[in-house]
Amino acid sequence: MSLIERKKNQTNKSRLANQIRLSYLILLLPNIIFMAYAFYNLWLINERYNDMLNSVIIASEFSLDFKEDFDYETYLLIVGNVTPEDSRIPVLLSDAEKIIEGLEEYTDSKENLKRLEYVTKYLSNLENYIEIITNNLQYGNKYEKNIQIWENDVQIVTSLVQETVNEYIYYENKQLQTTQADNRLLFLNTAKISFAIFIIILIAIIAVSIAGPIWITRPIEEQVKKEQKQLRKAEFELLQAQINPHFLYNTLDAIVWSAEAGNQKQVVNMVGSLSDFFRSSLNKGKEIVSIKEELVHVKSYLEIQQIRYQDILCYEINVPESLNKYQIPKITIQPIAENALYHGIKNKRGGGKITIEGYENEDTVIIEVKDNGIGIDEKRLFEIKESLESSDNNSNTIYGIYNVNERIRLNYGEQYGLKICSIYGEGTTVKILIPKILTEIVEK
Repeated sequence: MSLIERKKNQTNKSRLANQIRLSYLILLLPNIIFMAYAFYNLWLINERYNDMLNSVIIASEFSLDFKEDFDYETYLLIVGNVTPEDSRIPVLLSDAEKIIEGLEEYTDSKENLKRLEYVTKYLSNLENYIEIITNNLQYGNKYEKNIQIWENDVQIVTSLVQETVNEYIYYENKQLQTTQADNRLLFLNTAKISFAIFIIILIAIIAVSIAGPIWITRPIEEQVKKEQKQLRKAEFELLQAQINPHFLYNTLDAIVWSAEAGNQKQVVNMVGSLSDFFRSSLNKGKEIVSIKEELVHVKSYLEIQQIRYQDILCYEINVPESLNKYQIPKITIQPIAENALYHGIKNKRGGGKITIEGYENEDTVIIEVKDNGIGIDEKRLFEIKESLESSDNNSNTIYGIYNVNERIRLNYGEQYGLKICSIYGEGTTVKILIPKILTEIVEK
């Protein structure tokens, strides 16, 4: 497996892992939402419970102290033990009104709110009685009348205040019990529903763990199969192009012509080059070869064609030996050299030259195939470039170049492939971009 393929696999695995994590999160989301909702309700009920408890405590303290204190302070005022200015009655009434206002904020029971309204009226009546008693004290000789007000009015109203507040406490306690029961029921229901959701999620996670990877990886597997099929098709078509009957017939004709002319050395060279050419084309079925092996293949081809077109063709291969160790898809350079000959040099008057050079940068190997042939006009060059960029094999594409480009991109990724530069009337340069991957690593 190549370095690029390993990177692709790692990227695919990372994507799959993220998709599986996302599916687990989606499964857990309903339970998280339910738990948040349940705990929010528990918090609200608990706050309500605390408010009710506080109201009961405050009301209890008020009920126990108010009647006794108010009756006693009123009696002291009537008998003259305290003056109206020194009496605690106004303070008792003011504190009682504040307590009642505070209790109204705690309770949400309509009945208890009504009871608090009654207590407010009672306090207003007590304030009126005290005002009458105070006025009577200013005129004197009204002791009996004030005592009568104290016994028949004040003590009765304070008793009503006490009874009403006790009723308030009683019904608040009942609500406390109801709220407490609701709390227990909500907690039990929350626990049951949470457990049920947990079981459902657990089953769903198991199902997703089994079926999810198949569902997620199926499109990737189909895409890989499609790309492999395209790759095999391109390789097969390129291999067929190498065993082109016309090329073989023409080469054999050239060998026969040389033999009849008595040029034994040329016959030997052509037969050797033809043998090397087909041996390199087949290459034991390997799809990836070293740059050194690929250069032997294209050199054999150019040697044969130079003999056939000795009047118009010469070639030069200048690739540093340091690049020989890197890998390249089989039958990559030769189709480009063939295009340079048939579409460039043969269409130009006079002789032409094909030059093959190579160099490297940080992570890429570049092989350049140059010719000084007729070149490509701007419109045609645009069509070829557009076809190569979009991987669209339309009728305007040079078929051999398209297949080479497609094989490189399928093997290494879309950032690699062919780049074409051409000036009409001057020549064409085709750059082959491939990653720097050692052949030994691929074989291992």
